[in-house]
Amino acid sequence: MAQAKNEIFERVEKDGVKFVNLQFTDLLGMVKSITLPARHLDNAFQNGAWFDGSSVEGFARIHESDMYLKPDASTYAVIPWLDSDKGQTARFICDVYSPDGKPFAGDPRHILKRTLAEAESMGFEYKTGPEIEFFLFRRENGALKPLPHDTGGYFDFTSDKAYDVRRDMNVAVEAFGINVEASHHEVALGQHEIDFRYDNALRSADATSTVRFVLKAIAQRHDLHATFMAKPIAGINGSGMHVHQSLFRGADNAFYDASDKYGLSKEAYSFIAGQLAHAKSMAGILSPTVNSFKRLVPGYEAPVYISWARINRSALIRIPKISAGKPGSTRIELRCPDSTCNIYLAFAVMLRAGLAGIKQGLVPPEPVEENLFHFDDKKLEAMKIATLPHSLWDALKEMKADPVIRETLGDSTFAKYVEAKTEEWDSFRLHVTQWELDQYLEKY
Repeated sequence: MAQAKNEIFERVEKDGVKFVNLQFTDLLGMVKSITLPARHLDNAFQNGAWFDGSSVEGFARIHESDMYLKPDASTYAVIPWLDSDKGQTARFICDVYSPDGKPFAGDPRHILKRTLAEAESMGFEYKTGPEIEFFLFRRENGALKPLPHDTGGYFDFTSDKAYDVRRDMNVAVEAFGINVEASHHEVALGQHEIDFRYDNALRSADATSTVRFVLKAIAQRHDLHATFMAKPIAGINGSGMHVHQSLFRGADNAFYDASDKYGLSKEAYSFIAGQLAHAKSMAGILSPTVNSFKRLVPGYEAPVYISWARINRSALIRIPKISAGKPGSTRIELRCPDSTCNIYLAFAVMLRAGLAGIKQGLVPPEPVEENLFHFDDKKLEAMKIATLPHSLWDALKEMKADPVIRETLGDSTFAKYVEAKTEEWDSFRLHVTQWELDQYLEKY
């Protein structure tokens, strides 16, 4: 640790860094930060940087507000668009601590670390690779509106502003040490995707959190707005965040078995079964907004039915083809999350559900390779294929009934999360929408 800090101080001096942003996430996954002059960085590493936790969503109450941040040296990066004659600005992702010197139990990053430690005690390393979809919208007379800025389609090569924006986004993301594997235009107008290298889940979560604020910043510099909202426009494809997952034992992929017809091990099948068993209760974390459930409807490639398959993209969990001679690429793809989720909590509940399946020796049902969107209710019932919750309220009810989700978050964080999301649901259900006015005002 001392060597890592010394190397960071050398880099800070070499890079001409004068200010440091200490970043963390609140309960809902929003990036927060405090800015220090670089000369105070050593003290932040030694003693932490204190802040008022009572002002942060889901953190402390007013009478127990003192908390402090400790930077993670491995997350150092210079923020490229904040270069100025006043000096560079760097950032660190931080862990949150209570005044007693213990990690704050409600810190989402700590919750993921705690869950990863459970996997390690079972001999596993959890690796993830999210595919982040988002829209770029224009402004009209300074006001933000859901106006797609291009006319491209899936994988289209465009020579308009979209290409320039994605190129600048790639450059900025890689400046943070994130290895971008691909970016492309998605199905809907103004919709895009960026993917980065599969990695340990903590590094992958840090990268995802970073990518989200980087994309927004770069879009703003092009006078556009990047949104990860799941369904910003009715009637077209929404934005998801498919997550590829594997468990490793050292250098070996624990999900691979050459003798199986799917190439999957017993642990992989049980992991799948665990996630299917807890899919309904995970929905409140993985698809965490009122709007999320307007994406989770049949007809737009968004998964609704709790099932798995190898090639069927209407299934909740898909098994991507294993590259020839590359057993390490064996993985499962969970297709229901969207990028509005708190990525640390999302990875934590996904892992915990999968580990529960392994511990209990669960076996998944038979895979369904048919298009589930063509099944009627009678066939779904006959095949015992359940569906995800239809609303945030239904998802919260499922969460409250599942001890695995509660244990993963911890009692206090669980209660605060449910409280915050219940307030969101109440705000929505009491709001009179334009649709209601159009539908009922004259008729009745």
